[in-house]
Amino acid sequence: MAGFPPLSGAIAEGGIVLHFGDPSREQRALERGEALVPLGDRTVIELTGSERLTWLDSITTQAVARLRAGQSTELLVLDPQGRVEHVAAVFDDGSSTWLIADTADAAPLATWLQRMVFRADVKVAVRPELLVVGFFAGGSAEQRAESVALALQRQAVVWTDPWPTVQPGGHQYHVGEHPGSGYHWRTAVLDEAAAAVLAADSETIWAGALAAEALRIAAWRPRWAAEVDERSLPHETDWIRSAVHLNKGCYRGQETVAKVHNLGHPPRRIAALHLDGSESLLPDAGAPVLVVGADGAEDEVGRITSAARHHELGPIALAILSRRAPAGDLVVRTPDGDIAAAQEVIVPGDAGATAEIPRLTRLSRRPSAPDPRDAH
Repeated sequence: MAGFPPLSGAIAEGGIVLHFGDPSREQRALERGEALVPLGDRTVIELTGSERLTWLDSITTQAVARLRAGQSTELLVLDPQGRVEHVAAVFDDGSSTWLIADTADAAPLATWLQRMVFRADVKVAVRPELLVVGFFAGGSAEQRAESVALALQRQAVVWTDPWPTVQPGGHQYHVGEHPGSGYHWRTAVLDEAAAAVLAADSETIWAGALAAEALRIAAWRPRWAAEVDERSLPHETDWIRSAVHLNKGCYRGQETVAKVHNLGHPPRRIAALHLDGSESLLPDAGAPVLVVGADGAEDEVGRITSAARHHELGPIALAILSRRAPAGDLVVRTPDGDIAAAQEVIVPGDAGATAEIPRLTRLSRRPSAPDPRDAH
């Protein structure tokens, strides 16, 4: 598998560049659109063939049959019980459909897609020689990445994250301002030569994965490698917002998606946590989240999925909690001590199509006569 050329000052672990010496400074540069992040934990899958989009539409949660060249979206693959198995960013350039997935998920996703081809005019190919960089729109990093991005049919392969707005056919369970509205994240696909050009250019500003993750968590943005486990339903992590089209045709797991959305009450829910930073502790993924009663009784109600230090918000985290978890403050347990956590509810416990619709008092059993003005 290809890797990024050596980058000056990079601190890496397991092939992932974590930072370049100052994660807070890197976050600011990334947020301003000035920095690029080498995403060594992403893998590219290419789909070709005349039926690639209609075929992909029929087996995934997203409506992609009419995806036009240059458009981006996101999709999920569910199991028959509606649980999330795979997640992919989607970009079409007019001749190929490009899927960008977390590396640990890419090979299983490609294998499943290959099994589903049957007689369709579709070819599935994992492209391990291709590399991915991330950046935010509106700055010099965008221009730099697009100038060297892989381009077939004169269309640069640059995926635009749909997270800032609720997508057609989607639904947002959170009521009020959503921090994802400012999350203008992009990823560009590069070949090794283009990556070498960026690495050799002294004007390129780099940021590491710690910076990118902090900004993702602050935007409440779920990720397969962090927020998905063997029980995950799309509703629990707010993925109905960007990756599920509730009105499209049949796909595996659709019955569960419709049932949970229409009736409400997913078993679990994602929440954002603002952590007490006085002890400089940051929990690892999997750390238990507790409710502590006035009498000192403890009740475990969930687990941390992602945590980071944000340059403005301080230590923050995402957690998957039980539906029964109260909306108030929580405690995160770590080997070095407990951390107090203030909770922001992202997906409420009664999340569903009618959860936020006020009930009208029934005044009469007799239907009112139609107003003739309604016919005009």
